[in-house]
Amino acid sequence: MSYKLHNDQELTDLLKSDDRLAYAEIYKRYHAALYIHAFKRLQLREECRDLVHELFTTLWIKRQEITFKTTLSGYLYTSVRNKIFDLLARQKLKTSYTQSIQQFAETGLVTTDHLARQNQLKTLIDQEIANLPERTRQIFELSRKRFLSHQEIAKELNISEQTVKTTVNNALRVLRIKFGSMLFLSL
Repeated sequence: MSYKLHNDQELTDLLKSDDRLAYAEIYKRYHAALYIHAFKRLQLREECRDLVHELFTTLWIKRQEITFKTTLSGYLYTSVRNKIFDLLARQKLKTSYTQSIQQFAETGLVTTDHLARQNQLKTLIDQEIANLPERTRQIFELSRKRFLSHQEIAKELNISEQTVKTTVNNALRVLRIKFGSMLFLSL
């Protein structure tokens, strides 16, 4: 007997008893109509194909659990409608999320993370400077924090300019070893 002759209720009963041919007939009977129904609302071919395919996959997987409150066709069309609503809600959420990220990037709030990392690096550098020998630290801080020239530092500490230059270079070498090129981006 051909499954084409069965009505929807008979196909539903056969489907619930694991009849693959009944499932195939339901698919043949409704697949195209459900796709067209979805396409009229979405106008997105791939999404409509996926949506209808997902509906029929769920129908087979949950065939024994599904209770049809109306007819088979009513159930299928309602399921497509609900899947369309879910898809539109996800798209709206995705669009909203993308727009908020774009707005976040455009307003410059992304710099917060950059500033936090910059502050962490500054703290690490300050700790390493504090670990330098006292005289080296003093000369280095006069050079880099108070922006005094080698001549001004030599005059203030009553030492030669060459000593100041050598001490600053030694301090930079120590810090360069600890931090690499990151250091020069912040100093």
